[in-house]
Order: sequence, then C-alpha cells, then structure tokens
Amino acid sequence: MSHGQLRVAAIQQACSSDKDASLATTERLVREAAAGGARLVILQELHATLYFCQTEDTATFDLAEPIPGPTTERLAGLARELGIVLVGSVFERRMNGVYHNTAVVLESDGSLAGLYRKMHIPDDPGFYEKFYFTPGDATFNEGQSGFTPIDTSVGRLGLLVCWDQWYPEAARLMALAGAEILIYPTAIGWDTTDEPDEQARQLDAWVTVQRGHAVANNLPVIAPNRIGTEADPTGQGTGIRFWGNSFICGPQGEFLARADEAQETILFADIDRQRSESIRRIWPYFRDRRIDAYGDLLKRVRD
Repeated sequence: MSHGQLRVAAIQQACSSDKDASLATTERLVREAAAGGARLVILQELHATLYFCQTEDTATFDLAEPIPGPTTERLAGLARELGIVLVGSVFERRMNGVYHNTAVVLESDGSLAGLYRKMHIPDDPGFYEKFYFTPGDATFNEGQSGFTPIDTSVGRLGLLVCWDQWYPEAARLMALAGAEILIYPTAIGWDTTDEPDEQARQLDAWVTVQRGHAVANNLPVIAPNRIGTEADPTGQGTGIRFWGNSFICGPQGEFLARADEAQETILFADIDRQRSESIRRIWPYFRDRRIDAYGDLLKRVRD
C-alpha cells in the first residue's frame, strides 16, 4: 500500500423491495461520498434488495444475477465516472442451481478488480441463508483460496461478508495473505421481540468481535450495516430490525467513525496507511505466532 492518508466511506442505508429504488439510493449516497473525497466506498450486504433470507421461497431466486450483470454494470459505471474503488454486494447466479452471496470490487476505471463469495453461511431463524447461498470456494482468480485479498489502486482489500465477521480464522488468513484493510459488508439486526438488554448484548458482541480482528491483525476494519425494520413476508414472524451502527476502526480497534442505529449515513474516515506497519513493529503478533503448535485448528474438535 502506498503511504499517506486514504479517505474511505461506508454507506448505511435502508433497502426496498424495488431494486431500482434501492440502487438509486445507493447511487445518490455514493456520489455524496465521492464528493466528500472518498477514494474507497463500501456498500452493505445485499444492498439492492430487502433481506430476503427471512423465509425460504424458490421464487426469490429470480432476484439473482450473473457477474457481470445489471447491478455490477451499474456500479462499474458509477466507479468509472467518479474515479473511485467501489465495493458492492450481489445475489450471484453462478450457474443454474448454484448461487452465492458475493461482494464485488469495481476499480476506478470500471473494471472488475475481483470478487469474494461469502464463505460462512448461517442458517438461523430469520437468516435462512443456506437455502439460497452456496459457500464460496474461490476468489475471482479461480483456484485461489476463498480467503484471498483483492488488489486495487487503493491497496489490498480483505473482503469478508457478514457471518464471516465472527470467525477469527477468516480475518487472520486475509491478513497473512497481505490484506491491508478488512471489510465486512453486513446485514444484521434484532428479532423485534428481543428484550432491550439482549439487544444491547448482541450489538456489543458484533462491534467487539470485529474490533478484535482489527487488534489481532493490526489492520483497519470497515463494517457497513443496513438500517430499517423489514417485515417477515410470511407474516409468521415479527421481522428484523437492522441495527445499523456501521463503523470504521483503526489497527488498534480505535473508532474512526461510527453511525447510529437508525439514520441513513455516510461514514467518512481517513486511514493512515503507514499505521499498520508501525503498530506491527511494537506489537509483533505475527513474529511470535507458534505455527508449529496450531495444527489442531484444522480439526472439527480436539479429542
């Protein structure tokens, strides 16, 4: 990564059942972010649609698109026009019967710099993602590990998506491969029936674990999340209230910017691109790793 400051922006927005309307909101906010000096702009998970994984419905597969496809082409044109690196999210139709939750990186000339297919797929009440998404198996350069950073004109980006954010292994593998920023497009929220204390614990856990990845890997983290309450389409549940709280933190977990739980927001932060190296010189976790003693991490459980 080059030296100096990099201005980044994370977009926090509500989404619509109308893909064009959602993307129009996204485009407006991306333009504002670029006008504010951002050279890297990050969008939240599945920003073009409602979070459709509250239910299992085969008709929903009609929302999926190939890559390249309409959404990536629209984002590519925006990146090219504004001269920014833009990270978006697509419900990808890779082939008939194989679909992914995919983060795409558009270079400032509009080219597709790379993509990352979500590796950890949840299956919980209100988050039935295993019905829709095949786990990622490789990056844009087929044959590479799924945990491979994407090279761009603003640096090497370690793209991970939502549920991936709970796994220290994913962040560490990205860091070991040379990622300079960890990026977590997200769609997470509360069951509206949860008690306030439980909601507070969940939110605090979400923020803390990602700040921990920043600290453990001496890397900045960008985590945009959506806002708004989205109803359960079946009417059987009470829906999800997405908790926002998008944030950007530095390589010691220090907050550089943080949004609230309800407002449409463009978060800006200036990332010092020399800071990770400086921190690693005084907190040399990577020097002191006992790789000779970690073999059991490849086991499901230890006997």
